[in-house]
Amino acid sequence: MKVSESVKRVLVGRKLASTQLGETLLPKRIALPVFASDALSSVAYAPDEIILTLSLAGMSAFVFSWKIAIAVALVMLVVVTSYRQTVHAYPSGGGDYEVATVNIGPMAGLTVASALLVDYVLTVAVSVSSGVQNAEAMIPSLQGHEVLTATIVITVLMAMNLRGVRESGTVFAVPTYAFMLGIIGMVLYGFFRIFVLGQALRAETADYTVVATSGYRNFSGVLMVALLARAFSSGSAALTGVEAISNGVPAFRAPKSRNAATTLALLGGVAVSMLLGMIVLANLTGVHLIDSAQGGSYFVTPSGQKITSESLTVVGQLATIAFYNTFRPGFYFVVTATMIILFLAANTAFNGFPVLGSILARDNFLPRQLHTRGDRLAYSNGIITLALAAIGLVVAFNASVTQLIQMYVVGVFVSFTVSQFGMMRHWNRHLRTETDATKRRTMKRSRVINGIGFTMTGIVLIIVLASKFIHGAYLAVMAMVVLFVLMRAIRRHYDSVERETAVSPDEDRILPSRVHAVVLVAEVNKPAMRALAFARASRPSTLAAVTVAVDGDGSDRLVQVWNALSLDVPLSVIASPYREVTGPFIDYVRRLRSGNPRDIVCVYIPEYVVGHWWEQLLHNQTALMIRTRLHFMSNVMVTSVPFQLRSSENEEERYDRADPLAWHSGPGGRPRR
Repeated sequence: MKVSESVKRVLVGRKLASTQLGETLLPKRIALPVFASDALSSVAYAPDEIILTLSLAGMSAFVFSWKIAIAVALVMLVVVTSYRQTVHAYPSGGGDYEVATVNIGPMAGLTVASALLVDYVLTVAVSVSSGVQNAEAMIPSLQGHEVLTATIVITVLMAMNLRGVRESGTVFAVPTYAFMLGIIGMVLYGFFRIFVLGQALRAETADYTVVATSGYRNFSGVLMVALLARAFSSGSAALTGVEAISNGVPAFRAPKSRNAATTLALLGGVAVSMLLGMIVLANLTGVHLIDSAQGGSYFVTPSGQKITSESLTVVGQLATIAFYNTFRPGFYFVVTATMIILFLAANTAFNGFPVLGSILARDNFLPRQLHTRGDRLAYSNGIITLALAAIGLVVAFNASVTQLIQMYVVGVFVSFTVSQFGMMRHWNRHLRTETDATKRRTMKRSRVINGIGFTMTGIVLIIVLASKFIHGAYLAVMAMVVLFVLMRAIRRHYDSVERETAVSPDEDRILPSRVHAVVLVAEVNKPAMRALAFARASRPSTLAAVTVAVDGDGSDRLVQVWNALSLDVPLSVIASPYREVTGPFIDYVRRLRSGNPRDIVCVYIPEYVVGHWWEQLLHNQTALMIRTRLHFMSNVMVTSVPFQLRSSENEEERYDRADPLAWHSGPGGRPRR
């Protein structure tokens, strides 16, 4: 086995046959962390985004934090309930794309797909960058190396997902459940100390006064509405990732739709509980944040000292309040679990993006290489594409969460809104033909749910665009437009190729009238003799051997040797005053072509088969150039005649040893010879 193949097997594991696809399907306990880690992890920064935005208006705005959190939670519950209808109606895994395409039209489906693909890339970039920023609190040496660290993390996530959905899900399950346990345990322990033990818990920033920025000193009227809308749109980041389950239904164990719907319900319940619990505890303990980068708000201590440096995150302050003085391991557990889950949040995108990419490739909107599974039954090309795109964003924006977050959320709410409208049309279409009273009641109830979802997500989309567009959301919109145009161009190309290559019963079964065979001879040796023998075996109408005279003396010797062998095939010598082989030979072949479209010129080119990459550099370069040029000439066929050198024998043995058919499953599924 080659070194490269050995390294690949170590990184991604042994190959899996197509018949083993069932082994990679997910039970609900693994599906939850695989598909919901993004939505769950957003609980770690959604409260921060709400409070940070409100801090621009100073102390008077913090009273709205719990109201905004309730609004976000309500939207999440509505969206989760709506998507439960989607996974039952469309279990094939197309999710929003399939819903929009079937019920509204291909252009609507492509709009949704563009939005989701962009948002998946942003999910990876934002989550990993946020995780790096949180890690800096524990590892200060990471400061100044955020881009490199984020790139390494994305690469590791890519490698883990290349091993397959089942294996990556098992690895990610423990940190995801640890995060859920840590946050819920922290909130419940804080409530216990406040309401049962009667302790007055206060955050480190509780006694600080937050001074508003100059633009929000008069917090009322339109200005208040605008800031509350911006805070709500920032908090709506908690909804990202909800749609991934509807895209990943095929990865669930049977019954797929029911298990996916159950996982969605678990996600909604857990995420809402964590979000509201953290906001309520933050209000009870007086957690305050400032974001000096956004607008210049700052702290003032009771002694009158001005502080512009940012404080710990909401999770950091709450973990300190709840555990630091009473149960120190709890503090480190919560902080560590939060840091890890932010890294792993990208795993949702690594499972949603490749599946959606495969469906789009099946429909000819993306390169067809994205449709096929790799040797671990994961969509390897999609996983690699997502990783490279996310790394590009991280490098372009210097791993800055502040810049990346402004582009976030837009895409997911575009898909939410279009999908819910599509589901309403889905139920309307089925109600026109359904006569069973029970089924009609179920459909009408589902239509009402999706109607509420369409209304709410549409309102949120308008709020997000209005409040974030000039702050960076326009970049996400531009990316969606570019991707939309690109996918339409790919589809047009594939459609054009299909029309050009369609079988014509009147023409394409007619045999060529004449075949002119040409053997390129550079030297009189065994490869040339083999090419000549192959050409004779094809019984062409005419047969000619051709050499290009780049060296007069060498060409004369070649002709003498050829004539001495009495091969009964004339050797034509093409003059080349500028010592060029490719051009004169191409001109010779071009002259052989006649005006008859049924005549064929078949060129036989001897080539060396070598066993080392450096040997390839020493041979076959002229043959490669000639073959490439001839491929663009109509009615010309090129046949490469291989001659195996001794060094290629070792290469053949290595391929034989790497043959997957030489392996089979032993007892317990273990591979053996």
